Amino acid sequence: MPKAPKQPPVGPMFDPVGRGLDLIGDKWTLVLVRHLFGGARGFQELKSRSGIAPRILSARLRQMTERGLVRALPEGGYALTDLGRTLEPLVIEIALWWVRHFMSESGPFKETTPASVVEALPFLLREDRARDARITYELRLTGKGGGVWVVEIEDGTCRVSEGYAQRAQVRYTADARDWTLLALGLMDDREAAADGRLTKDGQGGSIAWYFHQPYTPKRKERGEIA
Repeated sequence: MPKAPKQPPVGPMFDPVGRGLDLIGDKWTLVLVRHLFGGARGFQELKSRSGIAPRILSARLRQMTERGLVRALPEGGYALTDLGRTLEPLVIEIALWWVRHFMSESGPFKETTPASVVEALPFLLREDRARDARITYELRLTGKGGGVWVVEIEDGTCRVSEGYAQRAQVRYTADARDWTLLALGLMDDREAAADGRLTKDGQGGSIAWYFHQPYTPKRKERGEIA
């Protein structure tokens, strides 16, 4: 009697969502993708930006490299591959979903970096206020974690890039830690300006006008949220 043909082993259930999450659904993969959008980053910079423990970060970068999402650079550091960049719309939608539905219930956020806050601004844009706006801000942040960023608001969109602006209507200068506290609502901007901890040069409205701000006790005290 002929043997029945051997059946292939049964694999996991066909589910595009489940199988996609098998590849990118762990806690840190999309966070690292987000931090690599702006360009190549070294191991220590990714550690600082994300807060990931070194052992986990090393394992995750190795896994992402094997899956073709990032590539290790000969001179050191990591960069997104073309495949990794296809995740950008997904990362943006996840961020916007959290901002719209859960950010007001969260916070205060005390463990973060200036770069993380600045580069999150496109997710925090208030499209109703930015719809007809066209303005460029330059942020000059000094001290630990500082740097220079350009924030461009144009017709309901926001772009953030590192470096100096060719032409900025408004320039802010502050210590990086102070600016982070201001952005998170843990410091009052009027008090910071009066104390000289925040300097604003140029003609144009406050950058805060265009962005949702995280829930913090300061905002609660000022009556900005219910």
